[in-house]
Amino acid sequence: MSAIDHYIQAIILQGGAEALEDGSAAIEAHHLLLAIAVHEGTAAHRVLVAAGLGRQVIKEALDREFEHSLNAVGVSLASYDLPKPSRDPKPPKIGASARLALERGFAAATGKKDLRPAHLLLGVLDTEIGTVPRALALAGADRVGLMARARETLPHESW
Repeated sequence: MSAIDHYIQAIILQGGAEALEDGSAAIEAHHLLLAIAVHEGTAAHRVLVAAGLGRQVIKEALDREFEHSLNAVGVSLASYDLPKPSRDPKPPKIGASARLALERGFAAATGKKDLRPAHLLLGVLDTEIGTVPRALALAGADRVGLMARARETLPHESW
């Protein structure tokens, strides 16, 4: 397997661990974002960290996004004592938003031999709707600026 194959596998496995942690039956784009944030040694990780977006900050932003989404439909999280999510013993499958993020990331490269971790980050960030852009907005992060910084790393990124 090539370096990018190992990276993709690591991101999907970590994304699966993130999904299990929050009780999700599917790995979604925000799980991939969390996985990218913990996988050190890549330009994608450095772009996130330089913007102050480590795993914990992203996780907190995702929690705020969840609460904000509930509030939008008239449900106050503070009004309920929700139990911790139960963990499904089955491994999570790749969900629609993660699949689209991966496809967008692959499409951002000119071919597999040119595919880099920053392409996967671009795939996760390249959407104006959904959990990831809402969470990043609540965290005060500039999604478009993050994408520009990720693109800037591509000519220089090496394994």
